[in-house]
Amino acid sequence: MIKLEGVGKEYPTSGAVLSDINAYIHPGEFVSIVGQSGAGKTTLVKLLIAEERPTHGRIKIGDWDITKISPGVVPYLRRQIGVIFQDFKLLVKKTVFENVAFALEVAGETPWRIRQVVPQVLNIVGLGTKDNRYPGELSGGEQQRVVIARALVHRPKVIIADEPTGNLDSINTSEVIEILKKINQFGTTVLLVTHNREVVNHLRRRVITLADGKIISDEIEGKYIL
Repeated sequence: MIKLEGVGKEYPTSGAVLSDINAYIHPGEFVSIVGQSGAGKTTLVKLLIAEERPTHGRIKIGDWDITKISPGVVPYLRRQIGVIFQDFKLLVKKTVFENVAFALEVAGETPWRIRQVVPQVLNIVGLGTKDNRYPGELSGGEQQRVVIARALVHRPKVIIADEPTGNLDSINTSEVIEILKKINQFGTTVLLVTHNREVVNHLRRRVITLADGKIISDEIEGKYIL
């Protein structure tokens, strides 16, 4: 469950970037958040992962009130929220297995647990046979699948995918979206932040449209019409 109540974000230099954002996302939903450049999508993502705090309003994710969360608790929150960025941010000197395992290592997981979990998530994203490859030996689509696997290792309740197909061709885009749909079928809530009309219109899921920092439409089986 994700609940945004009267959420606004202002910066001293640019003023209001988000204003009066109200939305309720049910557990297990697949929701696309769309809008043109400057609509406020990136700022909304930063608020959802507690990278920044809202100026106004309240954000709740499950039992977490992000508005009041202390900095020391943020790492625990982010184990419940898997984030996939357009920029892969993979460690080039580590293998696929090591890149995914690293997310567990920094959380203090045991080597036994890591050996159990990493192959499972790599199989989910179709990279079970490429665990010893390095990022430079993978295609762009495969690198993005490593990022998805890394986001899955903590079995998060929510996946936030911020322009995950922005650097990919149409074939790799389709593969990544199919993986996100599979993850959603497991019961994970998926928020897809994108400007890709074809992807959104093909999904035919709920679409929240932002413009000038406000929600201008929220439709079930909607389309990206901007």
